[in-house]
Amino acid sequence: MQKHQLYRNQVLRQGLFTLLVILLAGPISCAQKPYEGKVLLAVFAHPDDESTVSPILAKYAREGAKVHLVVVTDGRYGTNDFHDHKAGDELVVTRREEMKCAAALLGVELIHLNFHDQLRAGEGYDGHVPHAREMVKQLNDIVERIKPNAIITWGPDGGSTHMDHRLVGASVTQVYLSKDWQKPMSLYFYGTPVENIDDAEGKTLRGQASKFLRTKVSYTDEDLEMAAKSYRCHYSQIDPMLTEADFIERKSRKGKFVYLRKFEAPKSDSDSVFE
Repeated sequence: MQKHQLYRNQVLRQGLFTLLVILLAGPISCAQKPYEGKVLLAVFAHPDDESTVSPILAKYAREGAKVHLVVVTDGRYGTNDFHDHKAGDELVVTRREEMKCAAALLGVELIHLNFHDQLRAGEGYDGHVPHAREMVKQLNDIVERIKPNAIITWGPDGGSTHMDHRLVGASVTQVYLSKDWQKPMSLYFYGTPVENIDDAEGKTLRGQASKFLRTKVSYTDEDLEMAAKSYRCHYSQIDPMLTEADFIERKSRKGKFVYLRKFEAPKSDSDSVFE
């Protein structure tokens, strides 16, 4: 009888210990995946544009969010002094494969659209405008299907004043503004604080005052290392001598943050521009 009671007590203690482990492990597991169930949509113009925010794409994917990356153009004109690639369909194939490589490393789901680099701007109104309008409609379809909690895209500066960057950002903004979306959704524009830019011209062309960049997303060394590896996928676009260490040093020179400006809708009606 005494042995039986001792056995029962031992089983009870083991059960309580197991329960305690489960209770303690639960919050830890949740803490490791704080964004489970959240959906992030990043929309950029070219293959390799995502590198501007790649550390936080890796971060949110690692922390449980479903991250979708839309790349709008095919990058067919992405020639440079580092390589002898020729513009055209062959380069399109190369850059699509590079983009797949980068997306896989970041842990994001890639949606690579089929719009021409430069969005057929050289073809005049009849070439460019139908192309750009179709882009807006396809972006709208993506937002409707994915139903993201947050969208990140280029702001009015386009990061480098590139016309494709600016038009893609403006098109995403138009989609966001075009209706009262039933699901709450936030829109963010990538930005660079003026104090992080050394030259005066750059401050004007692409800098933003800190009071506008109030969303400052930090990331870890792990996220930065994964971003560096993903950037190396875009071999056709980068200096072959650039190392992952170079990328990491450049990205972390001003701290491990990505700066974003949140689109803020008016909170009340007004009958004057001076209020």
